[in-house]
Amino acid sequence: MPGRADRVRESAAAGPFRDFPEQGAVVVFDLEITAWEGSLARGWSKPDEFMEVVQIGAVKIDAAMPMAELASFEILVKPEKNPVLSDYFIELTGITNADLSRHGVPFQDALTRFADFIGDTGLVVSNGNDWCDLVQNADWAGMAWPFKDDLFANIRPRIAGALGLPESQTVSSTLPQHLGHKAMPGAHTGLGDARAIAHTVRDLRAQARL
Repeated sequence: MPGRADRVRESAAAGPFRDFPEQGAVVVFDLEITAWEGSLARGWSKPDEFMEVVQIGAVKIDAAMPMAELASFEILVKPEKNPVLSDYFIELTGITNADLSRHGVPFQDALTRFADFIGDTGLVVSNGNDWCDLVQNADWAGMAWPFKDDLFANIRPRIAGALGLPESQTVSSTLPQHLGHKAMPGAHTGLGDARAIAHTVRDLRAQARL
């Protein structure tokens, strides 16, 4: 299954999520990756179903409550193995082939800019092992990994536990709705989903549940 990022899950890029620091900043990020009808259910197992990054979205938030948003980041990435987006992906995300033609950049440029956005932040979290896709795509691009070890962490198990849900139901775009909030704008976009994750983390910490 060449498209899967499973093989990098023991990478030194990530460590277990323990807690938020008492001060400084945290980056919350989310990816949009190439997808086709049914690809999630079958684990991207068909030939040529490579999990290429199409968008990186992130927010930098204050680690201390109330975890105010300090900065945001969003960039489109031109996939190389499957350069034409599927109709399924376009309908899900709203990202079009025309968008990529006008605004997309090579993955290496996107990851370098993301690294610049992260800067000296000591913790980068995602709702899932999104960092695996970054590692895999960096390998495909033949570029050196630009981040320090253990910078990334998967916060999904903690969010799922706090919400009393199985991890399979903690979809980033719908997290705020599990806390009684309305759906947030930008569902299934990198920045929109990063903000949904940050909103949920902020709310759960305010309730002393995270």
